[in-house]
Amino acid sequence: MMPLTPESPLPVLVIGGGPVGLAAAAHLATRGLSFLVLEAGGHVADSVRRWGHVRMFSPWRYNTDKAARALLERAGWVAPDPEHLPTGRELLRDYLEPLAAVPQIAPHLRLGVRAIALGREAQDKVSDAGRADLPFLVQVQTADGAVETLRAAAVIDCSGTWTAPNPLGAGGYAVPGEAAAADRFAYGIPDVLGGDRAAYAGRRVLVVGSGHSAINVLLDLLALKQEAPETAIAWAVRRADPQRAFAGGAADALPARGDLGSRAKAAVEEGAVTLLAPFRATAVEQGKDGGALTVSGTGAAGPVSTIADRVVVATGFRPALSFLREVRLGLDPALECAAALAPLIDPNLHSCGTVRPHGARDLAHPEPDFYIAGMKSYGRAPTFLLATGHEQVRSIVAMLAGDRQAADKVELELPETGICNTQLAGAVAPVLADTGGGCCPAPKKPVSCCG
Repeated sequence: MMPLTPESPLPVLVIGGGPVGLAAAAHLATRGLSFLVLEAGGHVADSVRRWGHVRMFSPWRYNTDKAARALLERAGWVAPDPEHLPTGRELLRDYLEPLAAVPQIAPHLRLGVRAIALGREAQDKVSDAGRADLPFLVQVQTADGAVETLRAAAVIDCSGTWTAPNPLGAGGYAVPGEAAAADRFAYGIPDVLGGDRAAYAGRRVLVVGSGHSAINVLLDLLALKQEAPETAIAWAVRRADPQRAFAGGAADALPARGDLGSRAKAAVEEGAVTLLAPFRATAVEQGKDGGALTVSGTGAAGPVSTIADRVVVATGFRPALSFLREVRLGLDPALECAAALAPLIDPNLHSCGTVRPHGARDLAHPEPDFYIAGMKSYGRAPTFLLATGHEQVRSIVAMLAGDRQAADKVELELPETGICNTQLAGAVAPVLADTGGGCCPAPKKPVSCCG
């Protein structure tokens, strides 16, 4: 297609009204391009609202987009303290909700509208003829169940992954008995100190996962245990050596992120948390009359099981791809991210997800003018920082506008994680140079270090 201009008859469709989707809207508005943002929830950034109780480990200075700040400041917005660590609720209240309300964005935002199918007008994914010149058609479902069809010149999918959590099973599927006990399970980061407190206080709780989300839940449960001492906490990780879950510590340039691992390690050493490592769940059995759950799995010495009243599965997320069935996607077969991005973020190689700055070219798919940005762009890779998404959409919008120079000039400066090692064949390799696929202790140029 030709570059988009303010006179282009069809809008750019942004799927997802969260932090990255709204940043895309800000860049589109700044360039004067027509756009429409679809948010599936009834409120802006509905997924952020679901983890509103969680404090982010990156301060405000890494969490706002440049174009968005410019629009907000024009509307009289006063930026928060750049060193403050916001909660999800603060991110909503002090940034995302004001951004959604600016006059350059508000008329182009639709809430309660979910994309259910996307493709080219009157052409399935097999057909080649004139494909790039055809508009996109997207079927959407509104909150009342009605289905509409919209047309777009380009699409940026920023729908995230929060609504598609990974299941308990280490093989990627729910284990037998998991669905039947769904009312005893939570996925992600439940609000155990707030709205969900009654479900966890005084109960036996099993937390599964080794990332920052799992550790956040553990630390909240430890705080709950101070008020309800009978609360018992078990932590299951799939790795035989849990040290990578504790990594970072004082070496992390984001102190709050490094502190998570340090506090979790101390809780295990003090006996406040029972560590099960390795533990790969294989089944869930519910006791009679709503009794305790028996979660079975395999450990270092063979079969093992643990008893729990509640299970929190914090094993990451995956992209929802079903509505993109008629889009020509160029996905890595393992990570389900854009193929060019996969080698840079592969968690089998990188312990922190450090990648060189990347933009539209790395995120492109075989379908012209279609991009996935934000958390969803990383597919199943677990490490992503918000600032990465901001730079992604800046580059994508520049490319759509035909400004290839701006699209290719991708720069991103993020802090070190303190866990920047590359695992090769089970051995820790030396730190790589900043032009390669590894982590950079003292970058000579801006790099993305996500953790």
